[in-house]
Amino acid sequence: MLVGVISDTHGLLRPEAVAALRGVEHILHAGDVGDIAILDALREIAPVTAIRGNVDVSGLVRSCRRRMWSS
Repeated sequence: MLVGVISDTHGLLRPEAVAALRGVEHILHAGDVGDIAILDALREIAPVTAIRGNVDVSGLVRSCRRRMWSS
């Protein structure tokens, strides 16, 4: 299984990151997502497992009850 790893997006998903993740079978976001829309965009590429980081304290990212969130 080819797994893509990304972190510290802080609400910004760069086109270069999207291009680098194309073709992976699963994505691990290792924290500091910043905005739930980032996870939505990543899910268009592959299923996502995300770990909340210290900046993920508000909005829908904060509403995840567990430290790890998976789609």
